[in-house]
Amino acid sequence: MCNVDTQIFLAGQTLEKLCSPAIWAEGPAWIEHQACVIFSDVKGNRMFRWSESQGVSVFRAESDYANGNAVDAQGRLVTCEHGRRGISRTELDGQRHLLVDRIEGKRFNSPNDVVVRADGTIWFTDPPYGIVSNEEGYKSESQVIGCYVYCFDPKSGQTTIVISDTQRPNGLAFSPDENWLYVADMSVVDFPQQGRRELRAYRIDGVTAVFSHRLAEVAPGIPDGFCVDKHGNVFCSCEDGVLIFSAEGQLLGKIAVPERVSNCTFGGSSADELYITATTSLYRIKLATQGIQRSF
Repeated sequence: MCNVDTQIFLAGQTLEKLCSPAIWAEGPAWIEHQACVIFSDVKGNRMFRWSESQGVSVFRAESDYANGNAVDAQGRLVTCEHGRRGISRTELDGQRHLLVDRIEGKRFNSPNDVVVRADGTIWFTDPPYGIVSNEEGYKSESQVIGCYVYCFDPKSGQTTIVISDTQRPNGLAFSPDENWLYVADMSVVDFPQQGRRELRAYRIDGVTAVFSHRLAEVAPGIPDGFCVDKHGNVFCSCEDGVLIFSAEGQLLGKIAVPERVSNCTFGGSSADELYITATTSLYRIKLATQGIQRSF
């Protein structure tokens, strides 16, 4: 099942299929205080909750075509919504409200993936996939001139365009020290001859992101969602599994998955489990507690 460096995964570990309730599973997020994973079914316009003790259940029957999810320092769920073309937050009492859905009066395309920085700022990508048809949102005209990466500060209400040189930004994640932001550009889907299928690395200074280098090219398939472990290793989705790259872009190995992978996240009581969304299903595999130490 796995072809990876043995220091990353515990000996004898195999991939577990936990549940298969979705049409297109996406955006897994580990909720520590509930010991559960929340994930989206984008095409099913709903969200699911899975826990070891209770299995799978419907978390939100109508999700406004939710896609990517993240958790802030207070344990609140932050969600990209294609339907409302914005970012919502679910409070600890279960109340959900829209944080931001436009910049300078213009609506976003369809926020796709999201991360929350230690300072509370919310960074998200905005490709057009939720407005090109009614399959993952509502078909609409774009009100902005490109597909950007944004930073929203809930304290000030300020939204900033931080990256404008990606063609179709999708997944994103910070390095452990938050000095680097990695962004997946999957524009090869729209531009087969000239598009990208790569992870791009940006140096971060405040809310300024400066392109540094291409971290890795992803194949087969495309880079969709991904996550970064505490040592800087990048776990990235592809057509038939999860590719594992070092912070320097070296391919360390691959986890084979029997469905097309969309995203992944870390969870478990010691954050030593990798949860993977792939087409209809949620999977899990156990990590080694130490991993591989890498420097930036």
